[in-house]
Parts: sequence; C-alpha cells; structure tokens
Amino acid sequence: MPDYGHPLEFGAFVTPAAQDPDRAVTLAELADEAGLDLVTYQDHPYNPGFLDTWTLLSWVAARTTRIKVSGNVLNLPLRGPAMLARSAASLDLLSRGRFELGLGAGAFWDGIEAMGARRLTPRQSVDALGEGIDVIRAVWDTDARGGVRLDGEHHSVRGMKRGPAPAHDIGIHLGAYKPRMLRLVGAKADGWLPSLGYLRPEDMASSNKTVDEAALEAGRDPRQVRRMLNLAQNAFLPTNRGFLQGPPEQWVEELLPLVLEHGFSTFIAASDDPRTLQTFAAEVAPALREAVAAERAGAGTPTGPVRPVAALAARRTGIDYDAVPEALRADAVEPGDKGYAGVRHGYMQHGSPGLVLRPGDAEGVASALAYARAQDAPLHVRSGGHGISGRSTGDGGVVVDLSRMDGVRVLDPGTGLVRLGAGARWGAVASALAPHGLALGSGDHGGVGVGGLATTGGLGYLSRAHGLTIDNITAVEVVTADGELVRADADHRPDLFWAMRGAGANFGVLTAVEATAAPLRDVVLGQFAYDASDTAGFLRAWGEIAEAAPREVTAFLTAGPGRGGGGPVAQAMVVYAGDDTDLAVRALEPFLEAGPVLDQRAQVAPYPAILPHDDGPHRGHGLPASRTGLLRHITPELAGGMADLLASGDTYFMQLRQVGGAVNDVPADATAYAHRTQNFCLAAMSSGPRVPRMDERWAELEEHLEGMYLSFDTRTGPEVLARAFPEPVLGRLRGIKAEYDPGNLFDKNFPIPPATRD
Repeated sequence: MPDYGHPLEFGAFVTPAAQDPDRAVTLAELADEAGLDLVTYQDHPYNPGFLDTWTLLSWVAARTTRIKVSGNVLNLPLRGPAMLARSAASLDLLSRGRFELGLGAGAFWDGIEAMGARRLTPRQSVDALGEGIDVIRAVWDTDARGGVRLDGEHHSVRGMKRGPAPAHDIGIHLGAYKPRMLRLVGAKADGWLPSLGYLRPEDMASSNKTVDEAALEAGRDPRQVRRMLNLAQNAFLPTNRGFLQGPPEQWVEELLPLVLEHGFSTFIAASDDPRTLQTFAAEVAPALREAVAAERAGAGTPTGPVRPVAALAARRTGIDYDAVPEALRADAVEPGDKGYAGVRHGYMQHGSPGLVLRPGDAEGVASALAYARAQDAPLHVRSGGHGISGRSTGDGGVVVDLSRMDGVRVLDPGTGLVRLGAGARWGAVASALAPHGLALGSGDHGGVGVGGLATTGGLGYLSRAHGLTIDNITAVEVVTADGELVRADADHRPDLFWAMRGAGANFGVLTAVEATAAPLRDVVLGQFAYDASDTAGFLRAWGEIAEAAPREVTAFLTAGPGRGGGGPVAQAMVVYAGDDTDLAVRALEPFLEAGPVLDQRAQVAPYPAILPHDDGPHRGHGLPASRTGLLRHITPELAGGMADLLASGDTYFMQLRQVGGAVNDVPADATAYAHRTQNFCLAAMSSGPRVPRMDERWAELEEHLEGMYLSFDTRTGPEVLARAFPEPVLGRLRGIKAEYDPGNLFDKNFPIPPATRD
C-alpha cells in the first residue's frame, strides 16, 4: 500500500508491572525527556500483576509535560463507554490535550468474565466496540443538541448529558487483525494499532486494503486512518541479529519500507530498557524522519491534514483551501471540522466563516495575511477574547485568530515592564502578573482579549488610578498589510505607535505589546445595589459622588428598566486601587448616600479576583445594538435624558463607566484616543424592534455627549468617525492609514478610510 503521508511519531510501550510501579512511571518520564511522542501501557485489568492502566495513565500525565499518553489498548468490555468518554475527556483537559484513546474489543474472556462482564463471541465483541465508539463520540460532541441516546444490543445510553468536550480531537485507535475488526477500523476509527508478531509482514498489504475499502464505503478518505505499529522483540545490538535486532541505522533501513510501502507512521517500541528508548528517540526517530521526508519530496506525497468528505462538502466559495500555507494547515479550521463550533462565533455575534487560521507567531500572521489577500472573501481579525462590536467574525470570510499567541512575560519586575501576546485574555494577564505584585488595568471582564482592547483604549477598574490600558503601553509589535513585521514605540515609527493606541485595528495586526504594569496586589471592591426609582435625581447624586472621589477610586454603574411593576434598580462596582482599608472605607462610604441602598458589601481582594474569567469558546449570544458617548458631568439635562431612556424600556442595559483622574493627565494629542477631558463613558444597548426607538432617544442624548468609545459601539461610518476621532486626529489617522494600509485591507473594525494622494 502507498504512503498515507502522516507525520511520523515515535512512542514507548511500557509494562505496567505492579511489583515495580516506580519503574513504569520513570520510563515515561525518560521518554518525555528523550523526545518521544507517545507512551503507552497495556490494559489487562484481570491481571493482578499489573497496575490499573487508567490510574497509571492519570499519574503519568501529571508527572510528564509534553508526551501523549494512551492505553495499548484499553479493554472496552471492562470499561463502559459512557464513563470512559467522560474519563478520557477529563484526562485530556487536565493534561492539556495529551491523551489518546486506544481501544480493544477484548480477547482474554476467561479473565473478563471472571470480573463480572458478560462473555461475548468475537462477532458480538466487535459489534459492542462499534457501539462503544458511537457512544464515546456522542458524549464528546457538545455542539449537538439534546442528550446522548443509543439503544444498542450491547450498550444503551438514554439521555446522558454531553460533555465535557476534550481539550483536543482525541484519536481513537483500535487494535485489530481480523477482517471484521479491520472493517470497523476503516469505518469509525482514527488509527489502526496492531503489533508485530501478531501481524505478519505478508498480511500488511491485505489488512490495509480491508481498512481502506471499509473507509471508502463509509464515505471516508482512507488517509483519515493513521497506521500505527507496536515493535516487539527489538534490541539495539552492534551487529545485525535479525529484524530490529541491530544498530540504529539498521532499524531505519528496516522501518523505512513500512512507511513507504505499507503506510505506517507511528512506531511504538515495546521495551522497558531505558537505553533502548533513548536510542530510539535520539538516533532512529530523526534519521527515519529525514529519510521519509526525502522520499516524500521526491514522490510528491501529500502530507497535509486529511479532511473528511463531509468537511470538503462544507467548504465555501471564494477560498482556495488547497493554497493554505503549509505552516498554517495543522491549526486551520474549516466549516466541516469538528473544532469549527468553538471558533466560528464571536462573544456576541454569530458567525459562519469559511476558514479560521490560527497562527502561532508573527511570521504566521504575515503568512495568513498574504493568503487572505489572495482570496475572494472578507478578512476578519480576532484577538482571541470577547468583544461587543461583533466584527471579529462574519459569513464566508477568512478569520485570522490570534488566540494561540497568548504568552504573558514579566520582563522586569522592578520596573513593571511586561510583554503580552495579542491573543491573551486579560484574566490570564492579571493572574500571571499577580505573583509579581503587578497589575495592568484593562476592562472589567477577564475574557476580553489583549489585542482588541490594547488598540482602542481600555476603560477598566484601575483607569482613574493608572490610566487607560493604552496609556501604559510602551511598544507595539505589528504585522502590516504588506506582511512586514514592525516594532513601534516613541522613538521608532512614532506615528504608527501613536495611531495604534486608539485606532490600531486599522493599521495592521497587533501581535504583542510591551507595557508598564503598576505595583498593585490587592484592591478593595465595594458593591452597592440601589433603588433608582427617582432615576434622574439618583444619577445626578451618584455622578457628583463619583467625581469627588479620590483618584484611587474607579466606579461603574449599571442600570436596567424596572421589572414586575417596580422601579429601576442600579448596581455599582466601586474599586479602590490599593489595600489600605481605612482610606478605602472613607472613599467608598459616600456612595451609600447616592440613593436608597438595597444591598452593600465590601471586601479586600486580589485584583485578578474581580475580573470574571471566561476561557471557553464563544457561542454568539446575539449581537445587540450598542451606543456610547462620553460626558464631562451628569448635568440635569443628561440625567433626565438617561432616566427617560431607561423608563421607556427601549434599552435593556445602561452603564456609566468612570474615567478622569490619570486618564485625563495624558495630553489629548499623545494617542489617537483624544478624549481627555471627560469623566464618564455612557453605554446603552438594545435589540430587535426597540433599536429604532432607542436611537431616537439616543439622538437627543447625543447632543449633550462628547465623543464615543469604539469598543462599545456597533455603529460605523463617516458620521460616527468624527465623534470618535475629532479633528485634527482623524486627518492624521487617514494619512497614516494611507501609508500602512493604502488598499484598506483592514476595513472591518471601525474602519478609517485612507487619505487620497494627489
């Protein structure tokens, strides 16, 4: 059979001997350090001389850092598929995607029956394995609706709740030799895992043919099945003593035909000898990879990811999927892929992109942009976190998702200098900085991405004490529209550095920032609930108290219309940026006088604890219509207008975020965010038929507002550009746009048209 083009992997098959449990673990640690890809253990639960394989796999996963772990193979008759699915997903999540599921139909039935399982015939055991695979995959499929239901002859599941989803697409590999099992491999499995000694070389071709034919009958590409092989009775010897009984170069020579002629791509050495595993990793693996790569290059063997037939049918027009750069293919997600549901949506917006590219570094971003420019499809850039404006996904386009670029490094704890990947989320940033006694202000939610917020502003709980997020950025790393990797700061490309802090989504893809974090460990959080029935009077009183507060205080007020005949209720989050409780109490106490208090509480907390975390995939909650504006003071006219808007029911959410303080210390021309005289940011949201009515009321309010905050506004166009970027800011931005993106590639996230050239 031909070479199926899979990347080569190398593993260890270790004996789980109970009399020396440490050895089974130590050999796994050695394999991890040596660079092997996989460590496996046989599973014979009826053998008291062996450790329980599942317990051992869990222990080994915790003791290693990068190697994958798997049973070789797990005994399905003694491990129910519903529970096995949960256990496998859990171990995969805990090990961060390092679990693979090797399964067997059962062979030693005396021992299996002795442990209480029902004895099955060979045919029944294969049927039971097929049903078990269906159950396992259904439990992992958390995108499907409803519970898992399967009424099989051997396995029945009646409404079991799905999940958890594994951290990665766990491969299911079957140990198989006879035709019925081989056909099951082709129809349902991700891998075929026989052992030399049981599989005779003369049977390899016919076995592969059976697998391939079954795959085609099931509508699958045979290349979807990885061919794996346990290498038994092996040894490294000075001279040739037989098959895999000789020096490393002999192993390479003998394994090479198994790749090129029979399609095997994973080789697992069955050995408990440390030197054998080390030599296998250090000498055989790299030499065989080199030899195979040379042969594949000469033969033109396809080596990219194999897409299922159904996935190919889901591809969108206008995108050349075969032209995706090699370095991006492994992590690219298409509409028919299993991981598509986890990357298609934004936090608010439902999306159905034609392709999601997930580069891992700036070079990958440049490659993704070059590819996207050549497609007849829109381009969207997503930093990895959530946003309200809903411009990071769309229909049929190419999304460049930066979520893999999520590194957080403290470069200098003394000065607070940190480096953040654009794909990190602010909750992770706060948690990484906290052990160093540092904090960097962001928004009010840990699920927000660094890239989106660090290019627009950053109104958060530390704003009045330490400024906007952009005020603390000292350098940006950007991939421009033409693919150039650029670093900009106050001394290098200062115009770009200025523009990136406030309007950055227009000029390139931000890949990382350097910023100065503040020395801060704990904050004092006050939470207040008010009866806001006298809405206008309450808003005026609350605004006056907030403005009078020391700059260590930043207060956010959220209100919604009354429910059940009651008046509006307002909730305030008031943060004192420090742990001096006496000063904090004095600063927070005036907020109790703003109106009738329904509830109050205050606590000292680490800064990361006040940011809600959300590290999961986005589901598209439904894109609202959101409007924002900035104001200096809550005047009687503004208070009355806000009260009328809230009472109308045309908005279901209204929020005041406090700015001022350190935000207004920054000169208006220092960044593209020029709003340095206001004390509050007002936002309101609506949806459906209420939006036009909200807009009518908002137009009246807007006469008293100055500017707007991009991240909270779903509007675009010339009429709002001028509010976001008052002249001369807009003119300067258009000139910089003409220099770095004259073709307007970045035209989705509050686009600024490039200046026309004479």
